[in-house]
Amino acid sequence: MSCKVSTARIATPGLRPIAIIRKQVDENSGFCQRFCIFAGYKLENMPTIKKSLSSKVDGDGKSEILLRFSGGRDAVFRVKSGIRIPPARWNVKESRIIIPRLETSEQRDLVKAAKELDDVCNLLIEAYTAADKTTVSREWFADILDRYRHPEKNTPSGGDFFGAFEKFLSDNESSRPRENHFKVLERQLRRFELYSGREWELDTVSADDLAAFKDFLVNEHAIFKDKKFEFIYTAVPESRTPGPRGYNAIGNSLRLFRTFFNWCIKHRLTTNYPFREYSIEAPVYGTPYYITLEERERIAGADLSSRPQVATQRDVFVFHCCIGCRVGDLLRLTRANIIDGAVEYIARKTSGERPVTIRVPLNNTAKEILERYKDFPGPGLLPFISSQKYNDAIKTVFRLAGIDRVVTVLNPRTRREEQRPLYEIASSHLARRTFIGNLYKQVKDPNLISSLSGHVEGSTAFYRYRNVDEQMKRDLVRLLDEPVKPTE
Repeated sequence: MSCKVSTARIATPGLRPIAIIRKQVDENSGFCQRFCIFAGYKLENMPTIKKSLSSKVDGDGKSEILLRFSGGRDAVFRVKSGIRIPPARWNVKESRIIIPRLETSEQRDLVKAAKELDDVCNLLIEAYTAADKTTVSREWFADILDRYRHPEKNTPSGGDFFGAFEKFLSDNESSRPRENHFKVLERQLRRFELYSGREWELDTVSADDLAAFKDFLVNEHAIFKDKKFEFIYTAVPESRTPGPRGYNAIGNSLRLFRTFFNWCIKHRLTTNYPFREYSIEAPVYGTPYYITLEERERIAGADLSSRPQVATQRDVFVFHCCIGCRVGDLLRLTRANIIDGAVEYIARKTSGERPVTIRVPLNNTAKEILERYKDFPGPGLLPFISSQKYNDAIKTVFRLAGIDRVVTVLNPRTRREEQRPLYEIASSHLARRTFIGNLYKQVKDPNLISSLSGHVEGSTAFYRYRNVDEQMKRDLVRLLDEPVKPTE
């Protein structure tokens, strides 16, 4: 088998030269293979690109060159190159553009197309090699090519770190609570910049900077009390006084920061990815606790006539327990989501990757609450207040209803177990846990329950809900008393 070999350094506009590309053409098969040469990287894992010509011909008598990009067994993508040539100028056997020897305007166009095709292939391989592979998709390739042809899109408004962050927020279609979390992160980043004197820059953020930012989050409650840092909280105020943060909360801020950097890499704002050398500690959760159906009925029937505003939020919470959605999705529900005796919605958290319609039939309790508020004039389904006030109201509801059962929880700051009464720790997410936990006690079918809760298949969060309760443990132990039937 004869081969021609050539070597060239990538010099694609907007990207740094990070690899040497070896182009190996097998003249017999016409298969073009490009290998990025990195220390320690196995050749069989290198990206490859196959080219073909579309059978569709446009009004100018040209067809588009199509690319089959393979980054491994589970990373195969079909990409439209955007390059069009006359079908007669395509060598099917060798998968290349045929360039005539006679110098004409057509020859110049074909030379230009061949060079652009080579640049596009180099660009895709380099971008893929530098990217976080979890962000790569068919749309990701299309976006890379779009920004290659329109460089003006590579610069966010403001042209700096926080300009990029503002562009990220405007592009990011998240639920309202998640959007608020990103805004909290932005304020944390601004305060760290003032505290440390380090100016955030996309191209220079390092693993050491991430470690220093984490330390700042750990100690910010003490920094806030130090008078010499008062100027920070005047410049970047926070509606709530910073308190001690738990490991999971700090890890969540760092994961949100990582999401922002993934977006920057995807949109080619930088090739710097500090999270490659920095690992975020995995969250640790205790066994989920939830209220029983009897406790839910006690809450629903509690006399709160002297506290009408609290009673309203009690009704919202009980309805929330009956449909089990995330609080962000609850906020978005309207009367239009009630269809044939059920609530239908697409979970905002997974709408971008897996837009599945979730349908939860309404039980009698939920229907009674909706009937009670049928004349509610607001845009939402029920009179919901802000997330924080909703959580405060839930605690008040539990206390007034006498829901004081003690449960064992994991302290988020010390990661040690402790015992707390429910009225001290109840929150909006308890409604979702109550829906899932009580259903699992009844049917023990994770697939059926996840179709109602909106958890993705294999969700680690969902499996935490499957911890058996005391009654289930008794049922299992009772099996030990049953005699073993002899085999026939």
